[in-house]
Parts: sequence; structure tokens; C-alpha cells
Amino acid sequence: MEEDELRLLLVVDRDPAQVRLVSSIAARAGWRTQSVSDVCAAISRLARVDDGHVCALLLNSEVAGDDSCQVIGTIREAAPNLPILFLTQSASPLLAVEAMRAGATDYLMQPIASERLLYALESSTHSDVIRDELAPLAEKIEASLDFDMMIGSAPNFRAALARAAKAARGHGPVIVAGEAGTGKELLARAMRSASPRAKAPFVVLHTAGMSPGNLESALYGHEKGAFPGAFSRKSGALQDADGGTLLIDDIERLPPALQERLARTIATGEARPVGASHSFRLDVRVIATAADDPQLLAAQGVIAPALADAFGTATIALPPLRERTGDVAPLTRHFLALIGEQPGLRWLGVTDEALALLEGYEWPGNLRQLQAVLFRAAVFCDRDALTMQDFPQLFDIVGETAAAPVPVHGGGITLFGADGHLRSLEDIEADVIRLAIGHYRGRMSEVARRLGIGRSTLYRKLGDLGIDNAA
Repeated sequence: MEEDELRLLLVVDRDPAQVRLVSSIAARAGWRTQSVSDVCAAISRLARVDDGHVCALLLNSEVAGDDSCQVIGTIREAAPNLPILFLTQSASPLLAVEAMRAGATDYLMQPIASERLLYALESSTHSDVIRDELAPLAEKIEASLDFDMMIGSAPNFRAALARAAKAARGHGPVIVAGEAGTGKELLARAMRSASPRAKAPFVVLHTAGMSPGNLESALYGHEKGAFPGAFSRKSGALQDADGGTLLIDDIERLPPALQERLARTIATGEARPVGASHSFRLDVRVIATAADDPQLLAAQGVIAPALADAFGTATIALPPLRERTGDVAPLTRHFLALIGEQPGLRWLGVTDEALALLEGYEWPGNLRQLQAVLFRAAVFCDRDALTMQDFPQLFDIVGETAAAPVPVHGGGITLFGADGHLRSLEDIEADVIRLAIGHYRGRMSEVARRLGIGRSTLYRKLGDLGIDNAA
């Protein structure tokens, strides 16, 4: 019974079909669902504990109407610690920003994707620290599909990109392996964009939250009458992607029998819809994502050996963010630049102390979590740069010692003070000159040349700024 109380979702929605869909998806992850049709009923239900404690709420914007943010605020006042998932048909980043400022925990779009709902529900059951500041947030920012724009200089990451760029030119099946949030789907999309099939059909099959029966039909299609509820013929992802590329996300979620069947399809190029008496030939490149190397997963009994063999050695392993700490700073600046372009937000800098704090965290949610944390911080920041104060719960996790300033950021030049405001031009200029003197070992002619000023001007500045040329 206690477990039920921890897994109760309250849906505020007037559409019975939508409520049934949400209930069906949530049930797969162990949630039970109750529904109400208006906000007053929701507030009343939150005040009761006789039928279980609500631990997450899904609000449809159609119920809230034009006063969505006010409604969210009202619910937040009634339940300060309750995760509020806001469901809307609008793709506006501005609405996402406003909803978050009003108190929403996450922002989902209709038609609702099962994997996104399950991800949001999973995050809502984490500890209070993870639930609030570090909760995964729906990604509102369109990511680049160009290999050259994928940020990171860590050797293991660059090696993965090089392998992916080489594999993109081929036609054989490929698996992109890595932890959740490392950018597997993004890399797979980049491979497709760089492949000879870039202009051919591209189909994505998300396996999360789908039942085994639905997965088989989604992959292979079915004939009319193939099973109860099959009222018409339906093509599958393989057929829809004929001539192009099929991306199967989390391929290890396929049931064993379906994995064996997919292995045969990859080997023979033939597929047969559910309930059909004949097969048809396909020309499809299969790219899949998985949590780990397929051979390792096969040894663990997670992936069928035949499917692992079908992909052979064509595996690209993306490292987790904790293994590429040096990339946190450039990734942070990259994400902040993208965030700053969103309606309702602006460009923000980040202090060295804040960067050190971000580097000190292990990021179990990887890139997705880093972007979510930065997005959330940017929404509420009223300064010109993010500081440690914008990540209070992260500071509690990492600790003060891990958040010491790191002098290498920006070449050793700190642009922002601890208060989040830009330092004075005079102070920055002094740091630049000191850096140049040290870098060029006191060779003042070289320092002046590299700074683009004359030696006399350099010496004058040294005097004005009170800098010893031996610094």
C-alpha cells in the first residue's frame, strides 16, 4: 500500500481518451492514476489523503485555458513540493519558460510521447534534491545535426565522433551505445544526415513504454484482422523506412523473439507483417541505440546473441559526461548560447566558480541533465551571469571544496565576478596583460606585438595599471 501511495498520479484533464492513454502509459512503470476534470477538484483531491497521497500531477493546458500560469501557481501554493507536469499542444519555448517560472516541474507536448511521460514520472520519484533543481526537463532547443558542431575535445569523445563519421558513409547496421542522456540519438541523427541516405526516408522507433505486441506491429506492421483491434492494415517502421534509415531507440527493450526476428531481417533484407502470408524485401539501414556494447549485453542475456552478431563490431561507444569533465565548461557555454536565443530568455555568462561547481558533479543524467539544469537556472537568473547561487542544491551535493575557482577557464581570465556581474574593463585588461607577460616569458616586444600595441603603450599601461613587468 505504501508503494501505491508513492506511485499515484493525478491527471487534470477533461478528455477521457487522453486520460486512458496517460493511465495506460503510467501503469507500465508501476503508477496508478486518478483523474479530475477541473482545477478546483484537483485542489480538493490534493488536500485528501484517504485514497492515497498524490506524488505527481499532470495538468492539461486545455483545462487551465489562457490562465495556465496562474493555475500552475495556485496548484503550487496548495502543494509546494508536488511535481507538476504541464501538458500542452504549444511548442513555444516562451510558454515553457513562463510555466516553469509559475512552478511547473516539467513541460510535455501533445501528442504525448510514452517515453517522455515515463521519463518525467521517473524523475518525479527521485529524492527532493534531484526532483527540483536536477530534474530532467523536456528539451526545447533544436540540436545541431552537424558533426562539426558537436561540442567536446575529450579524446574518448572525439574518437567516438571519428568512428561515427566513418560509419556514416556506409550502409551496414550500427549501434550507438552509451548511458541515458549522452546524446546517442543525436549522434545517430548526425550519422544519418552525413550518410548517402540523408535525403531518403528516416523513421525513429522509440521502444520505451511500448508493450511487446505493439512493438512487433510498430516494427513490422500488420494485416487487417491479424489480432483483436487490428481493424485495418498498417505498415511498420521497417517498411516506412524502405530506401532510407530506421533508428531504433533502446533496442534492448525489444522482446527476445522480436530481437531474433529483427536479426533475420537484417541478414536477409526480408520482413513479413504480423498476420501476413508473405514477406517483402527491404533496403533499410538500421541504426540502433543501446545502453552498452551489444556483445556485453548479449553475455548478460539482455540482447539475443543473433542480434548482437547482426551488428557485428559496428558499435560506437559514447562516454558519459563524468569521463569528459574537461568538456563541461565548453558545453555549458554552448548550451547557454542556445538557451539565450529562446523567447523570454537572454544570453548569460557563467562565473569560474559556477563552472567549477558544474565540473564537480558527476552528472548521472549526462548532457540531457546538464542542459536541463542550465535551462532551469537561466529561467530564474536576474543577473548577467550564472553563479554558484543559481545552483544551491548542486552546491549542497558537490560541496564547497569542489567548487573552488579553476583558473584555466577562459585562458585564465575571469570575466565575471563572484556577484555575477562583469568585472571592470580595467581589471580584465590588467589580467590579460599579466597573462601575456607570463605566456611570453617576459619578452615585452613579443607581448606588445601579440596584444597589437606598441612597446611604449605597453609600458604606459603597465604603469597606469600598477603592473610589475616581472609579474
